[in-house]
Amino acid sequence: MKKLFLLIGLLFVSCNAQEVSFNKYFEDHTMRIDYDHTGDNELEIISIDQIYKHGIWAGSRKHLLDKFNNGRYYVNVFDLESNTLIYSKGFDSYFGEYKLSGDAAKGIVKTFHEVAVIPYPKNKIKFVVQRRNDKKVMEDFFETEIDPADVKIIREKVLDNEVQVFKSLENGDPHKKVDVVILGDGYTLEQAEKFKSDLERFTKIFFEQEPYKSQKNNFNVYGVFKPSEESGVDEPRADIYRNTSLNSTFNSMGSERYLLTEDLKSIHDIASHVPYDAIYIMCNSHRYGGGGIYNFYCTFTPDNQWHEYLFLHEFGHSFTGLADEYYTSSVAYNEFYPRGIEPVEPNITALLNKENVKWKDLLEKGIEVPTKWNKAEYDSTSLKWQKLRTELNNKTSELKRERASKEKIKEAEDYYAKMDLENSEKTDKYLTKSKYFGKVGVFEGAGYSSEGLYRSMLDCIMFSKGKKPFCKVCEKAIVDVINHYTE
Repeated sequence: MKKLFLLIGLLFVSCNAQEVSFNKYFEDHTMRIDYDHTGDNELEIISIDQIYKHGIWAGSRKHLLDKFNNGRYYVNVFDLESNTLIYSKGFDSYFGEYKLSGDAAKGIVKTFHEVAVIPYPKNKIKFVVQRRNDKKVMEDFFETEIDPADVKIIREKVLDNEVQVFKSLENGDPHKKVDVVILGDGYTLEQAEKFKSDLERFTKIFFEQEPYKSQKNNFNVYGVFKPSEESGVDEPRADIYRNTSLNSTFNSMGSERYLLTEDLKSIHDIASHVPYDAIYIMCNSHRYGGGGIYNFYCTFTPDNQWHEYLFLHEFGHSFTGLADEYYTSSVAYNEFYPRGIEPVEPNITALLNKENVKWKDLLEKGIEVPTKWNKAEYDSTSLKWQKLRTELNNKTSELKRERASKEKIKEAEDYYAKMDLENSEKTDKYLTKSKYFGKVGVFEGAGYSSEGLYRSMLDCIMFSKGKKPFCKVCEKAIVDVINHYTE
């Protein structure tokens, strides 16, 4: 009962975030809390590693409490003396994804490093981490007291003579802007100019897409470059390993296209050279791949035919907490969205209440709920492609493992790219012919599930590859998050 009242209290205060005074509880610096997150699908342990005092607080000084109810976890910070909730933030993590994997289900215990970034408190705090249980209700599972005056807190400035900082877009006070940092991985010292060129190219791409285009004045964009010893990133299935500054790797969670890193310490050490609210990692590879974890970081590769899609799609995950809307591709999770439970992400629904759809204010007038579409035909075509896609990727990895000639490897990669593009064009053509194209409804098939989960529009950059807009629901969610940082 005590936890129930606490939850109700948190939700109430979250809706009144402006009532928390920044100047009363915080100074204009950043506290970085590094910790280890250990466990399997049942065991879950957190242990504090190290605490740092960094530069200015980049986040909002008005919206200190998270109102979005998104993410598997929440960081909650309480003023110790008054027990007042003074800061909160929802997030997902690599451990949270590992917890749903086959290895975790087998009881294989693994440790992941994580980082919480909060405004620097003036007085002692209680640092609490919450997790969602099987019914998606938040529960406390770790807490500790932190004294901001503790002499063990590391206060020296992070200095690295190898690091270069580039200001790609400047619009003013970091406290009132969304501060995006783009880190490079797999760029050697000789490729510094390539990093700078890629940074400028993707800054331009970012603000060609709505709603970012209309919100450009609300962003600062920085590039932080630390050279890697070798060019590229790890490709384990191809027996290719590179010594890079952030240790990014394909085949994360067993998925050939999933590109992540477990090196959170290096990420935040390098990012700390600038104010940051959101982290991009630009991985120097021509292979298709990326990943995005909510309020954690996102990755993408800059030199493949889907570079624009990857850049925007993955940031949709990491910045706004948008769900994947596709459902025919294979993933490495078990029960990512449990049946009968409404997902917390704003752009998909389990439709547990047809009369109160999550995006009811945006629904096309008079549209049927759920909205019937030619799903069976789409599924048949898409599943055939996914099977062929796996075969083609496996073949390319095999050629690389066997150290085949560059010509043979390029031939295999080019053929895959050609087939992938043809499939994408067929998908676009098929969806745009529908009478429901461009209309907001409730379409079955979303969140890796063919049945029981629904998306708001037939197509969206969170559904399929290509140069295309976010759906109206995703756009609204993105603007809401931008306002949270900038109001």
